[in-house]
Amino acid sequence: MQRRTALKAASAAALAIALSTPAVAQSEDDMAQTSFDTVMSFMSAMGGGDMDTMANLMADDMVWLNGGDPSLPWIGRWEGKEAIFGFLGAFSENAVPTMWENEDAFASGDTVAVFGRMKLMLKKSGVETDEFNFALRAKVRDGQVVLWNWFEDSHAVSQAYHGK
Repeated sequence: MQRRTALKAASAAALAIALSTPAVAQSEDDMAQTSFDTVMSFMSAMGGGDMDTMANLMADDMVWLNGGDPSLPWIGRWEGKEAIFGFLGAFSENAVPTMWENEDAFASGDTVAVFGRMKLMLKKSGVETDEFNFALRAKVRDGQVVLWNWFEDSHAVSQAYHGK
C-alpha cells in the first residue's frame, strides 16, 4: 500500500514539475535549422538577383558589415533595407563575382557561418582577382536576417579594383 501511495505521490510531483516548466517554442536544433535555411535562401536570392525575396528575408533593422579598404565603395556599415540595397547597387556597379563556391556552412542557434572561395571581376580596372577565401557570419531573428558580417581578402580585392 505504501508503495502505491509513494508512486502516486512521485507521479503527481513529476506532473507538477512538467506543467510548471515553460514550454519551448523551438529546440536549439530547430532554431539552427531555421537560421541556416534563412541564410541560404537569402544567399540564393542574392545570387539570382531576386530582390523581392531578399527584402522579405531582411529584417527592417538589418546591419551589413564589410571590413576592408575604405576606398572601395562597398566597404563599411550599412543599416536598414534601403541602405543595404544601395550598397548592393554600388557593389554590382563595381564588381561581378566570376566564381563563388561555398565549402562549409553550419548554424548554431541564431548564428550561421559560411566559408568558401570566390573571384571577382572589378569593372573599374577590368582586373579579375585571383581566387580568395571568404567567410560570413550571419544572425537571424524571427526568420529574417538581422546581421550579415562579410569577410574577404580585401587587400587582393583593393589591388584589383585599383588595377595593381
